[in-house]
Amino acid sequence: MKIIGTPIKENELFLKRDDYQKELLRKIDGIKEKVREGGGKKAIEKHKAKGKLTARERIEKLVDNPKEFYELSTLAAYGMYEEFGGAPSSGTIYGIGKIHNRLCVIVANDATVKAGAWFPITAKKNLRAQEIAMENRLPIIYLVDSAGVFLPLQDEIFPDKEHFGRIFRNNAKMSSMGIPQIAAIMGPCVAGGAYLPIMSDEALIVEGEGSVFLAGSHLVKAAIGEVIDNESLGGARVQSNISGVTDYIMKNDEECIQQIRNLVSKLGEFPKAGFNRIESKPPKFEQKEIYSLLPEDQIKPYDMYEVIARIVDNSEIDEYKAGYGKTIITAYARIDGWAVGIVANQRSVVKTEAVKGSGEMQIGGVIYSDSADKATRFIMNCNQKKIPLLFFQDVTGFMVGSKAEHGGIIKDGAKMVNAVANSVVPKITIIVGNSFGAGNYAMCGKAYDPRFIFAYPNAKISVMGGNQASSVLLDIKLKQEERSGRKFSEEDQKKLLNDILKSYDEKSNPVYASARLWIDEIIDPAKTREWISLCLEVANHNPEIPKFNPGVIQV
Repeated sequence: MKIIGTPIKENELFLKRDDYQKELLRKIDGIKEKVREGGGKKAIEKHKAKGKLTARERIEKLVDNPKEFYELSTLAAYGMYEEFGGAPSSGTIYGIGKIHNRLCVIVANDATVKAGAWFPITAKKNLRAQEIAMENRLPIIYLVDSAGVFLPLQDEIFPDKEHFGRIFRNNAKMSSMGIPQIAAIMGPCVAGGAYLPIMSDEALIVEGEGSVFLAGSHLVKAAIGEVIDNESLGGARVQSNISGVTDYIMKNDEECIQQIRNLVSKLGEFPKAGFNRIESKPPKFEQKEIYSLLPEDQIKPYDMYEVIARIVDNSEIDEYKAGYGKTIITAYARIDGWAVGIVANQRSVVKTEAVKGSGEMQIGGVIYSDSADKATRFIMNCNQKKIPLLFFQDVTGFMVGSKAEHGGIIKDGAKMVNAVANSVVPKITIIVGNSFGAGNYAMCGKAYDPRFIFAYPNAKISVMGGNQASSVLLDIKLKQEERSGRKFSEEDQKKLLNDILKSYDEKSNPVYASARLWIDEIIDPAKTREWISLCLEVANHNPEIPKFNPGVIQV
């Protein structure tokens, strides 16, 4: 083991970077606080006037410690569906928390947002919650209070493979896998949505507020002419004592939540994966110093070893091929006692070694053939040794140019993509800075099935950097205008370039990505260890690790 990292001096650069990152974090936290208000003060007052708890209050009472509930996809739908008045957090809250010290995925409809109606992103978010439960064999709890599909957008939520119906397919699959599912009907549960709680192992229903039916009273009257109220049609006593659809009648939200806790407390133990863990040791440096390490201008270099030193136990690593392929760091380490294999982009300019003469200068954040080869071998080693993989992304892409092409950069990149795609141990990805182009793929972006993927507030996710992309887009735009006989002055070109750059930057920032569920959450860099440890504990609940078979490796 070697100890990495150096003490930071509080100079002008330190303070400038520290302030910049903290200000980004403050803005993100401010957006999250606003989103947590759900449908707003009036909607919350109306909801509580019925004697009901809000979705967040229900979760707080359900988990052992509300401060240890890790909410995911908080900013889902942020800035979307504005023509319908918006959908804060997509009208659904989900995350991971402990109930009687048992890790569970908890999903709750927020009825203060459009009566808990499902938007397209709501379906995607619920599917992600189920995916986490399935991948990690965690019990899942549904707190149902929803008016069903948001009808103006039904064509975007109903018929396709990853739409609403996939939820119930997953209910069936999880049941087959032996994953406990408990559902509480704490408000309306209508139409196709009625299948979600009833396909769970056990269903609770709150008297006076909970109702479940395939068609409500208005639709029943329109369809067959029968006049009946919702309570008589599918209220708690009807569905529990007459139809036998639900299993427990609860008099209010509090009793319902206590009953869920009682049921979870009696769950048996299941096998674990057995990932290596020993006693935890804190890093030798404060995690909050990460703020001062990350530059405000993401083109500027910094030393990724210093970031890692503030995350890993005792700031110690066993570095693999330390002197080779130095634009990617590969190392074994521990985080909160858990053994991990780290694959991280080095953002400092590095120099290759040579027997005679001087070596080649390599640009930080770029993947070269040697670094791709090294990362591929290391990823394969971790799969061989049953060690979870942790990717720290700050990548601008693969090296380009004749030297790189003649050296086989495409086949070397293909090896790395192959190893990442076929990897069977859990993968966790943190986007520290840039996440551009094929570099996003090779460093285990969303398309490569990380168990969890997070981003720092300064992250950028796009096909290429903003400056390069805006120049290309400007050139295309100018050629289009020239063909129509219009000419742009230098000032017009500058304004157009700025407009393009602004639009591109907005669509590459982590808030935009989080709204569309490209990432699971924007996290505070000073809580990186906490999030990683949680993810490893969660991943350890799935003992089923397939045989590692990378297939054909390009040579």
